[in-house]
Amino acid sequence: MNERTLFLAWQDKSRSRQWFPIGRLDADRDLSRYRFRYTHGARRAQEEAYFPTLPEFPEMDKEYFSPALFYLFQNRVMKPNRPDFQEHVKRLGLPEDSNPDSFQILSVSGGQRITDFYEVFPKIETNAAGDFTTRFFLHGWRYANEAAQSRLAQVESGEELYVALELNNPVTRVSVQIQTTDYHMIGWAPRYLVSDLAKSIACSPGKYEAKVVRLNPPPAPMKQRLLIELRGNLGEHEPMADEDFLPLVEAAG
Repeated sequence: MNERTLFLAWQDKSRSRQWFPIGRLDADRDLSRYRFRYTHGARRAQEEAYFPTLPEFPEMDKEYFSPALFYLFQNRVMKPNRPDFQEHVKRLGLPEDSNPDSFQILSVSGGQRITDFYEVFPKIETNAAGDFTTRFFLHGWRYANEAAQSRLAQVESGEELYVALELNNPVTRVSVQIQTTDYHMIGWAPRYLVSDLAKSIACSPGKYEAKVVRLNPPPAPMKQRLLIELRGNLGEHEPMADEDFLPLVEAAG
């Protein structure tokens, strides 16, 4: 099976501001079939934060199939006929002469919209040795101090960065910092990476490296300011295997 996977996360904006992974989207390129299932994170979000089911997927204990990408996800991808589409592809660090599909775009862009509280992110895949590579936009850089923001404006493509575990973040408690090699803390890795990275860094420190892929100055969207590539080794740890990421129903086929 030639399958790719994206997760959908929801933020409880009204109370805790916590993020929950609530859905899993699988694309089988051989069969041209898309499948959506809620995860255990959706059940927890419902119990703790009154998460409402999505209109396109009204029942939690059901498996949904489609020959085309579901509208919920289609609606988060810029249309190729937009005049700024090629600039958008460039900001995502994708080859400018490529024709990226929706999965490739969503894997980097996150598919966030101003009008709702959802974010899309890719399933981290490792090889037999436990190595992985992922790309993401730097989070929280607006909350870094003035000196760090000044340093951020000077980073260059290919510049090396440090990855550091933070144990006393006032909002999330545990987080993963991104630092320059001269020790400016310029922001954070996405929340969906924190649990796996924290567990692995504690066991295998020093097996992570990050670099700048692209700096997108204004007028690029603020959430797409700095594109980062992170490489590491998770050893025998399987990423995104916590209960929150597991589907509520087993695959029917």
